[in-house]
Amino acid sequence: MAAATFTMAWSATGVAQTSTQVGEAADRIEAKVIAWRRDIHQNPELGNREFRTSKLVAEHLRNLGFEVKTGVAHTGVVGLLKGGRPGPVVALRADMDALPVSEQVDLPFASKVKAQWMGQETGVMHACGHDGHTAILMGVAEILAAMKDQLPGTVKFIFQPAEEGTPEGEEGGARLMVKQGVLTNPVPEAIFGLHLTSAMAPGRVGYRSGPLMASSDSLKIVVKGRQTHGARPWGGVDPIVLSSQIVLGLQTIASRQVDVTLEPSVITIGAIHGGNRNNIIPESVEMIGTIRTYNEGMRGDIHKRITRTAQSIAQSGGGSAETTITMGYDVTTNPDKLSERAAASLRRTMADAGVFQSQKSSASEDFSAYQNVVPGFFFFIGTQPKNVPPEKLGPNHSPLFQLDEAYLKTGVKALANLTLDYLNGR
Repeated sequence: MAAATFTMAWSATGVAQTSTQVGEAADRIEAKVIAWRRDIHQNPELGNREFRTSKLVAEHLRNLGFEVKTGVAHTGVVGLLKGGRPGPVVALRADMDALPVSEQVDLPFASKVKAQWMGQETGVMHACGHDGHTAILMGVAEILAAMKDQLPGTVKFIFQPAEEGTPEGEEGGARLMVKQGVLTNPVPEAIFGLHLTSAMAPGRVGYRSGPLMASSDSLKIVVKGRQTHGARPWGGVDPIVLSSQIVLGLQTIASRQVDVTLEPSVITIGAIHGGNRNNIIPESVEMIGTIRTYNEGMRGDIHKRITRTAQSIAQSGGGSAETTITMGYDVTTNPDKLSERAAASLRRTMADAGVFQSQKSSASEDFSAYQNVVPGFFFFIGTQPKNVPPEKLGPNHSPLFQLDEAYLKTGVKALANLTLDYLNGR
């Protein structure tokens, strides 16, 4: 439906801000949103390579009359919608990238795409709902563009690449977008974002004030011993035994060394590599893992304790340990005052869907990079399919991940109403 038709409907009531009006508009464009999602799903692209997706988004925004900037953080698209009335600036963000996952879901629009990732050929799949995020924000853009003349303020639409990470040696994602000025000229007062999840009942809307999603840091420990024959372990220093002790020692940090009543934390070793024969004790062992925290003070403290624990255990057995911690995404934290306003808007919009305070998620999100600059509110929408047996339904990042497209409309209504309520001071 043409934007002009929407404009007539909006202007008939003067101020387009009620959930009823947004709901009617969302109903009218639902088929479009689903079609966009299926098209993007069938043609997924990895981080910093979202060429087709960004072209689709940019053309859509230009057709709606937006000021459009492309090539931000490699493949990002930023659209600016200036309302006809003075008011604040609000930013909305959707991520566009897929994952190096081979799809196992039997859908007519399932991905058959292959690509290179970390030097290997892999399947590519929207296994985390970013196809839905992009389609939802395209729908919001169409609804708000139709009421441009009555819009009290400016809306900045941020379509972001590489939330799931970049190819080795490249910058990308939210940090690079911020670095390149996405939150300037104009500066938004607030930014909103959402995430679809198959782990929540369909249509439910979950939010949380304060820490919502964990920081995510990468850990590497190289334990050095002294190589010897496996039959004569006393002739050297066994880094495998030392590594085993270090893995167990790291678990006492979260359970015995930090205040567990403050915030939870997770230290996971995901891979251990060392040796090449059954009868040779190797010279060294390498371990890699992840660290998840919800408090910046605890984050730094845990990093120090990891280094101390690894070094002390290795030295106690005559070896050494070199620890490298690479800072990843920061904690995704919803400010209290903004959360109160946003939650009230969600409840006005989604009374029947069930708005609730969700648990913390130990996953991470680079939406936190925007929140480090301006107040930001991030929330979840349940899209768990109703008629899929549990054994055929996977979580986000699984090759069996699915979402119920009927609830893409929930995302459109939620983001549109959040924007209108904020611009109108509600």
